[in-house]
Amino acid sequence: MFLRSGLIGLSFTLAAHSAAAGDTFPLTIENCGQSVTFEVPAVSAVTVGQAATEVLFALGLGGKVLGTSVWFNDVLPEYADLNAKVERLADNDPSFESVVAKRPGLVAAQYEWHVGPEGVVAKREQFHDLGIPTYVMPADCAGKDNTTGGDGTRTRMFTTGSLYRGIEELAAIFGEADKGAELVADYKAREAAAVAKAQEVALEDASALFWFSSPEMESDPFVAGQKGAPGYMMQQLGLRNVIETDEEWPTVGWETIAKANPTVIVIARMDRRRFAADDYEKKLEFLRQDPVASQMDAVRNNRIVVMDAQGMDATIRAIPALEDLAAELSVIGSSQ
Repeated sequence: MFLRSGLIGLSFTLAAHSAAAGDTFPLTIENCGQSVTFEVPAVSAVTVGQAATEVLFALGLGGKVLGTSVWFNDVLPEYADLNAKVERLADNDPSFESVVAKRPGLVAAQYEWHVGPEGVVAKREQFHDLGIPTYVMPADCAGKDNTTGGDGTRTRMFTTGSLYRGIEELAAIFGEADKGAELVADYKAREAAAVAKAQEVALEDASALFWFSSPEMESDPFVAGQKGAPGYMMQQLGLRNVIETDEEWPTVGWETIAKANPTVIVIARMDRRRFAADDYEKKLEFLRQDPVASQMDAVRNNRIVVMDAQGMDATIRAIPALEDLAAELSVIGSSQ
């Protein structure tokens, strides 16, 4: 599908790489299987997903955000005052009507399952028919099949390149390509430093499990598959993922996990309370009291790392999460 809007047009082909060339309009971006063209820079946005919201805040574009939705944690502290001035349409999934009512120049989504072929909020075409262009963070569709149900399946390993691409493209859409390049350069430097720090730690045959949440405390947990953002972190930091599937967030039984016996367990901390296990303290309590989970070496030796839930996803929080995990591995390595 090709959408051309008088207000917006986003297309960021790798060949032309318009953003890098400057703020050139019309601007066309190939985004998650669709071409979107902006005749002039976008002037406003509604975000469906915390990741898209915080990217716009980090780019200094918070004043152009008319409404937000889908929150896992409180906004980053440095954006608290700014975020307080922006209407929160919903903590979780907003209605199509509430997004359209803001008359945004752009709908920026974190996940394709919110705004996509089977969109929980709406299909992209529903917005496009109203002249509202959409943009889905490419980290959720690059090398990923979102038609498999659930959180999708990675067809190749996530890399921060898709995250950085999203930052650059959003900046370009608003005519702020220089801001995007500056922010990406900073994150790349921090990522390289974190990886270098972890490589100084010699953890022999170290393995890890990333636990996001669980429908019920005793039920099989949602854990990170091989090729998502946590898989990338583990690969970069020299950790072996004990979960071998390519599903983004599969459910795996505790007996299977205990048999794999990870060296380190990373658990998500979030403010959302959709599931009981969203509370990281309840995760800790479960690990220490469950007759199966409590016998794992990571639990018995207190090698449990608490990580920002958004840091486990393809978001700008993944970079500080990588830094924190590298620091934790240094501590674990020195105690062995």
